[in-house]
Order: sequence, then structure tokens, then C-alpha cells
Amino acid sequence: MQQPHFWFQKNSLLSHLLLPFSGIWLLGTAIRKRFYTRKTVEKPVISIGNVNIGGTGKTPLAITLIQKLRDKGHNPHIVSRGYGGKLQGPIQVNEKEHSVLDVGDEALLLSTFGPTWIARDRYMGAISAVNEGASIVILDDGHQNLTLEPTLSIIVVDAVRGFGNKRVIPSGPLREPLSQALTRVDLVVAIGTETQVERLQNHFGKDYDLPVIPARLTLLESGLSLDNQNVVAFAGIGDPSKFRTTLNELGTNIIRYVPLDDHEIPNESFLLRLEREARKSNALLVTTEKDAVRLNPEWKKKVLTVPVRLELNDWDLFDTYFQNKLKGFH
Repeated sequence: MQQPHFWFQKNSLLSHLLLPFSGIWLLGTAIRKRFYTRKTVEKPVISIGNVNIGGTGKTPLAITLIQKLRDKGHNPHIVSRGYGGKLQGPIQVNEKEHSVLDVGDEALLLSTFGPTWIARDRYMGAISAVNEGASIVILDDGHQNLTLEPTLSIIVVDAVRGFGNKRVIPSGPLREPLSQALTRVDLVVAIGTETQVERLQNHFGKDYDLPVIPARLTLLESGLSLDNQNVVAFAGIGDPSKFRTTLNELGTNIIRYVPLDDHEIPNESFLLRLEREARKSNALLVTTEKDAVRLNPEWKKKVLTVPVRLELNDWDLFDTYFQNKLKGFH
């Protein structure tokens, strides 16, 4: 589902009309919470999540953390719900044996960077990871998880969109009220320019005293240059417009850009149409890393993947909070 525009508008009539349904959502969430108790494991758990529904940069942050923690001598394992996959878990993802239909696109992508587990019960997934040697568990999309207690809780937010109209689904983009969600947060990673992040802090920082680390998405240094290159692009991520922005920043000439629903698997006829259009325009057919894992091997050869990485502006601040939370673990 692509996010409706009224979620990010003030005083939308449609948002007001949907408020009763937000109440039903909140009631269902409250009832569900009564049946769960969060448990701990013997190794530290870093939860990466968000308050908004949909993608905000959780997967790029998880990839960055895997690499940083490994550089410091840790053995991080990722635990994911495996959204979109049919397997219940706990099971370790094997990119050679599992498909998107088995474990979901996010888990399949993450497994190319480090040991990744999918588990509907994230606590049992963490237990499995620790038993297999994980020194740190990275809990993907973990902020609303009810089974595993995090050691360090991080949320990711788009500095431009922020928390939208601050209303709960379906009248707004929030999974839960900010007053509840932010009380469980240790760090906020805000993706955007320093000016955009500062504007976000001024907007919500008066009520919530939380450390905010600015971050930005950058093209992975691979020698790839798309400057002045014609492209036909598609993306099925939480906010597809972000990929279009990335392509503009890289200097591409966008012949056509097709936003898909988050996690949508493009069919053969769709890809063939885009391929024909790309040929007519002497353009490259491009997509995101997350979309690429949904393609079959033949299309992976034809579609160029544009890899981006998340860079935090202040790793020292992250390390300070992380080391403080590590006290008590061996």
C-alpha cells in the first residue's frame, strides 16, 4: 500500500472521518498487548523500528549496524519477522535455498550482509541466534514487538515527513500514539539534511527529550556513475518517492518512474513493458536493492541495482549509548 497524501496534511476532512476507525485500531492493539510479556535473552538486543507504518530506512540502518559492529569485533545476527514470507521460523535464512515467498524481501536482502533469522516469535528467533553464536541481536522492525525486550531501542524517521499528522492508522501514519511510542525510545535516527533534521527536532523536541542523530542515504562507492544517464526506474518500498529523489541527486535523466506498493513483486508483463521502454529511450532499467531480491535470476541480470547506504553523522553519540547499554553483558 502506498501511503495516502492526507496522512501528511493538516486538518484533512478524510483524516477526521477516519478517526473512529483509529480508535478501533488502538483498542485492538491494547487487547493484544495484554496477552504478551517481553522477555530478555543473555545477549544485548538492538531494536530498529519506527512509529510510522511503512519504510523509513530501517533496513539501510540494519545493514550499516551489521558492518560497524562486525568491524568492532562483534558477531551480530539479525532477527526479522519475515514479512511477506510463508515460513514461520525460527529458521536461519539461506539466500541459496530460500526465496522471497519463503522469508520475505527484507530478510532475504539482510541475509546477504550477515546471519539473519526469521521468526514470527522474535524472542524464539533471538534464542536461536544466541545459540548459534550471536554476540549481539539486531531486531529488525522491533519497536512494536511484544515478545522480546530490547537493550537499546532505536527508531528511524524521515526528517521531511516526520510523523505526518500525528494520528494513528487509518486516519494517520502512526502505528501507535507518539506519547506511547517515544517513551520506549533511546535514540532517534532522522534521515535528511541537517536543516531538515533541525526542523523535525523543533517540531517534536519540545515534548520529547530524546537524542537525535542525523543521517543521510548515500550511493555505495562502487565506481558506478549515473550522471546524465537515461533511466527507467521502478521501486516498491515504503516511500517510493525516496528512490526517485536519489536518482535525481545522482544526476540521472528519468524517462519514466513507476512507484509500486511496498513489498510488491513485479510481474513478467510489467517488466517486459519497462524493458521495451528503456530500449526505445536508450535507458538503463534500474531499481533498489530491496526490489532486486524479488526478481528472478534472469531479470536480476537485466535490471541495474542502485545500492545506497545509510551514514550516521555522529557515530560517537551512538557508541556512547551503545556502550552504556552493554554494561552487565559479557
